[in-house]
Amino acid sequence: MYNITWDIKFKTAGVTYILRTVDSIDIECSVDNLSDKATITLPEAFMNQVFNIENEVKRGTEVIIKAGYDGDLRTEFIGYVLDVVNKDNSLKIECEDALFLFRKGVKDVELKPTTLTKIGQLLVDQIDPSYKVMCDYGISYEKFVFHQATAYDVLKKLAEETKANIYFNTEKKELHIHPPYIEKGGDAIYSMQRNIETSALEYKKALDRKVEVTVEKTNLAGKIESFTTGTTGGDKITLKVGSVASADLKKIAEAELVRRSADAYEGTIDTWAIPFVQPTYTVKIKDEDYPDKNGSYYAVGVTTSINESGFKRTIKIGVKLSV
Repeated sequence: MYNITWDIKFKTAGVTYILRTVDSIDIECSVDNLSDKATITLPEAFMNQVFNIENEVKRGTEVIIKAGYDGDLRTEFIGYVLDVVNKDNSLKIECEDALFLFRKGVKDVELKPTTLTKIGQLLVDQIDPSYKVMCDYGISYEKFVFHQATAYDVLKKLAEETKANIYFNTEKKELHIHPPYIEKGGDAIYSMQRNIETSALEYKKALDRKVEVTVEKTNLAGKIESFTTGTTGGDKITLKVGSVASADLKKIAEAELVRRSADAYEGTIDTWAIPFVQPTYTVKIKDEDYPDKNGSYYAVGVTTSINESGFKRTIKIGVKLSV
């Protein structure tokens, strides 16, 4: 029988505080979200002594969560404390990854023209130059304006307009900007009959998912330009973007079409801690009862829960990558 073990450290001003007792650890990660989040829940009192963790752990304190079985630990989360909340007879330490650092204001500027890479680099130069921009999404803007905005506001706008997967690797100090479902983090293999506890999946074929995507923009001369792709007769999606370069409207439309109409599983699978998996992983699913659904799929999100009931992961499955 495996014994669940963990190591939780808080670091601030050169001092490390080790957390010995927890009720539960919950971690939510997704390439569809700008940030990964973790919640550490503590009993309000332990051995009849009230926790005074607020004296040691404050907003902005760095947190590192490692967990595993029998002392074989892997890093599950690195980030910063957002808040310590007393709720429902327990203390909750709410944490966020490196996006926490990027909730600061940036200088007003008009970039004309510019690219996603240059915008990302301008943000890290102002917030934390130790971060690297990892961008392989060749989207350009005729004009992009920072006005009374935080770096978070800028990243949110970029994600909404370009449909890029934007996220941080806090451990490596990287800001990632990629087309949807391109970045590959690793591999994990699952079987419906062996290591998937429960599933709530619905298989969707591209042939049955008719979608037509139109991307519109108003150019610098005030005229509307657009690009349309997909299949007529199905759902019609219209996206309005800023001053994206005309040639890149096609890239955004095709990225959104992949999200909405590729062969894919919709839903989640519930698994255990092993194998290790994170968003961007290629998840190979085998099903002895329905071999036509066998294949490799993109892990869009992973929710990890550690408590007295066990060490479990819920994986949100996305597009089919290969057979």
